[in-house]
Amino acid sequence: MLEMTREEFEELVSQALDRIPPELTRLMDNVAVFVEEEPPAHDPDLLGLYEGTPLTERGEWYAGVLPDRITIYRGPTLRMVAAEGGDHELVVEEVEVTVVHEIAHHFGMDDERLHALGYG
Repeated sequence: MLEMTREEFEELVSQALDRIPPELTRLMDNVAVFVEEEPPAHDPDLLGLYEGTPLTERGEWYAGVLPDRITIYRGPTLRMVAAEGGDHELVVEEVEVTVVHEIAHHFGMDDERLHALGYG
């Protein structure tokens, strides 16, 4: 497996978030981003997960709820890149794709559309 500390990985996630255009980040509402080591046991290869109510599904009823949660998983990302023979640069790319993918879910995009756009 590639060697990368949790702090280094968290910094890559932060940098990926910084590259999201300000026009989009201004529209993000009630969402928090986390880094975890491993995904749920039933899906060990999961790189990221969005949990919440997409902006496109929120209505007048949406008030006083906990923030949506985006989680980026360090372990499977590093294992996948290592299995592909990748290096630090490929980790950077994969983290960015995963962050964009999960933020797109916050905006209401589904996996089919994201795969078509190259964020699968």
